[in-house]
Amino acid sequence: MGDKALIIISSGKEAVDKALTGMMYAYNALKHGWLNDIQVMFFGPSEDLILSDNAKVREMLEKLKSQGVKPFACSAVAKDRGIEAGLMQIGLDVLPVGPLISSLIKKDYAILTF
Repeated sequence: MGDKALIIISSGKEAVDKALTGMMYAYNALKHGWLNDIQVMFFGPSEDLILSDNAKVREMLEKLKSQGVKPFACSAVAKDRGIEAGLMQIGLDVLPVGPLISSLIKKDYAILTF
């Protein structure tokens, strides 16, 4: 493994601090040059969290975007929960994540889950 990571944020409203920790790590890893390539995925309960009115979560999302991160979310989860349009509206790519996760594993991305 080298200098790239996939950060999977799966924690939702029941574990906001855990989700924020992952987002904070991704932001700081890019800001301070700890890693060169960070991909951020919202998966499961975190897809609802990112749409909530939680100011800290929204602020961290904007900070991630300011570092050039284009976060993405699972289309199957989003469609099931009826939140696909909302996620796209706040700037997330909504796509099938299974093939993407597999591809990133094959490309030696470190996988971190929060």
